[in-house]
Amino acid sequence: MAERIESLKAGIIGGLSVCFNFAIASLLNTLVLAKYFQTLGCLQNDVNWHLVVSGAVATFTGFLFGVTYRYIIRSDKNPQLKAGGVLAFGLVRGLTQIELGYNSNSTIWPFFVLAAESLFWFALAAIALDLAIQFRWVKPFSSI
Repeated sequence: MAERIESLKAGIIGGLSVCFNFAIASLLNTLVLAKYFQTLGCLQNDVNWHLVVSGAVATFTGFLFGVTYRYIIRSDKNPQLKAGGVLAFGLVRGLTQIELGYNSNSTIWPFFVLAAESLFWFALAAIALDLAIQFRWVKPFSSI
């Protein structure tokens, strides 16, 4: 039972972190990138159902990342394994934008921006989880 509670705490930290990063990135896309770079104009978001659904998916993905990341770092001190987890979640999240046909009528640059944003979100979520584990807010998975 304690392991499930710790996994839930890690998932909540990961979900909140990715949700916060999503909100900041959406604001940055709308106020800076879409305004000053014509090729990235399609990244501008209005408050509509697409933004709400994207935020919910980002939050749920962050939750899953938090739970998974806690198990990835359970006893391994391998930095490549940690980076691989971040890369896997970031690329899957970034590439789903292409699969869904998001901004399909524009150039390839918005896809690179979205993929880089996703990698950045999960890297920041990994840092938040590492800090939570370091400060004992979340206990690492104890292997038997």
